[in-house]
Amino acid sequence: MRVLVTGGAGFIGSEIVRTLVSAGHEAVVLDALLPSAHGAGATAPPGAGSGFVVADVRDREAVDRALRGIDAVCHQAAMVGLGKDFADAPDYVGCNDLGTAVLLAAMAGAGVRNLVLAGSMVVYGEGRYDCPLHGPVRPGPRAEADLAAGRFEPRCPSCGTELAPGLVGEDAPVDPRNVYATTKLAQEHLASSWARATGGRAVSLRYHNVYGPGMPRDTPYAGVASFFRSALARGEAPRVFEDGGQRRDFVHVRDVAAANAVALEAVAERGPGTFTAYNTGSGQPHTIGEMAAALASAHGGPAPQVTGEYRLGDVRHVTADSRRLRDELGWKPTVGFAEGMARFAASPLREAAGVGAG
Repeated sequence: MRVLVTGGAGFIGSEIVRTLVSAGHEAVVLDALLPSAHGAGATAPPGAGSGFVVADVRDREAVDRALRGIDAVCHQAAMVGLGKDFADAPDYVGCNDLGTAVLLAAMAGAGVRNLVLAGSMVVYGEGRYDCPLHGPVRPGPRAEADLAAGRFEPRCPSCGTELAPGLVGEDAPVDPRNVYATTKLAQEHLASSWARATGGRAVSLRYHNVYGPGMPRDTPYAGVASFFRSALARGEAPRVFEDGGQRRDFVHVRDVAAANAVALEAVAERGPGTFTAYNTGSGQPHTIGEMAAALASAHGGPAPQVTGEYRLGDVRHVTADSRRLRDELGWKPTVGFAEGMARFAASPLREAAGVGAG
């Protein structure tokens, strides 16, 4: 299979390229190679060979060129993270949503009908919660007054009881609570519309908290694992927001790349006009505090500092139920939490500064 990987020189994209090539596929990479995401002097990832197009995914002419002879597209190019404030909104919408629209229009024109999209668990907002009196409930956004007072746990909107978090499935209602989340949901809607209009086949892998070697360093647009690892590299203690009890699902980049490989094989067998979303997580929830402590211990650096700080738009708990991906596509994560964090603590980070895309 000849696969175009957009953002294929990035953190996740480059691992996907390596995985595809090792499985006998041919990978063509389209990446803008922005210094903000890749550092100075960035080059094509191993395995890209001569099939490497340095261009923005919003450049229709470049995308048309990259799609020649392509069987499937693995769309990873995106501006990631929460950013700094709402002033980033035009950049997020332009890169993520306009970029996806340009890519899909080019795929429609080129007759490429197989797509695997880098989705995200952020489309859910808060995860699944149960009240002992009222069963499954959906709490609204946490009030700033509660956060400032250190009341971090969502409560039942009917009785005020503290809720118990659980695993969120793909059929849960979506509720994006920040600009990045909104653009990731819009990407899915665009992909679904493209599939129906063209007879294409699309899969969205809703990544949970991906971590591993090659994450960008010292950028406000990276994930929390990168924040903590960057602090340790500077000899500083990781700063843990809230009380550190936020539950997440940390999944290793190698397992995410493997999920993309099996999804690319499976999507070609789907019926025309189909779109399916799959949670992509380890299935082993851990708290932010546990992750920070594991990294600090493995790195031999300062112990984490729990600061009580908070960010509006952050959710308290969201953890994956990835059974659909396991049952339907046969994917299974192989890197456990302790092993993965120990490896990550000793792995180099990607030098980057400013905004991050790709």
